[in-house]
Amino acid sequence: MTTPLKVPRRTRERILELSLRLFNEFGEPNISTTVIADELHISPGNLYYHFRNKDDIVNSIFAQFEGELSHMLAVPVGRRPNIEDVWQYLHWMFELVWRYRFFYRDLSDLLSRNRTLELQFKRIMAHKIKIAGALCQGMRSDSALAADDLEIDALATNMVVVATYWLSYEYVCNPRNYSEPQAMADALARGCYQVLSLIKPYLRGEAQLLFERLAEAHREKLK
Repeated sequence: MTTPLKVPRRTRERILELSLRLFNEFGEPNISTTVIADELHISPGNLYYHFRNKDDIVNSIFAQFEGELSHMLAVPVGRRPNIEDVWQYLHWMFELVWRYRFFYRDLSDLLSRNRTLELQFKRIMAHKIKIAGALCQGMRSDSALAADDLEIDALATNMVVVATYWLSYEYVCNPRNYSEPQAMADALARGCYQVLSLIKPYLRGEAQLLFERLAEAHREKLK
């Protein structure tokens, strides 16, 4: 029985995949379209056939990121959210941030010269804050969280701010091991805990106890 031939990936997909890896590893400002073409062993003209310029590549990667975000980050359907949902939401968010980490590491530079990305990223941030607020409101309605509307608004914003810049903080603290798999996993766990700790003073009853159990289960990674 013959093995079916593997369909080669299209050049456009290969460009996006490689660009994401290079941007994440070396920083978007340090990677040119010439470098991308050389790494793929294609001509610059072939690359420009698929993408007008580097910003076009960045915007296409961001479209992928936004698509994943809209599918992954949502409030539970048919029931009220609990602290485990918030913990899971944070893990998903941090994993997504890690996969597309160059957006966050090079954020100021990217937004200063890419108007399209500036508008899109504002929408992403607003979506994250909306989901975080909805999770907190759902917990409040179940008497698991004691906070008024203004406090929940502040909590949701602060959660997203810390999550957005957490990997930059980790990079400053440990730049040499930043990309190692175990170091990354530990950094994500610490980030989840730091964001969730913002909610801890407002937790009540079983939610407070569950937070302690979740923290204890990840204690080694939190050091």
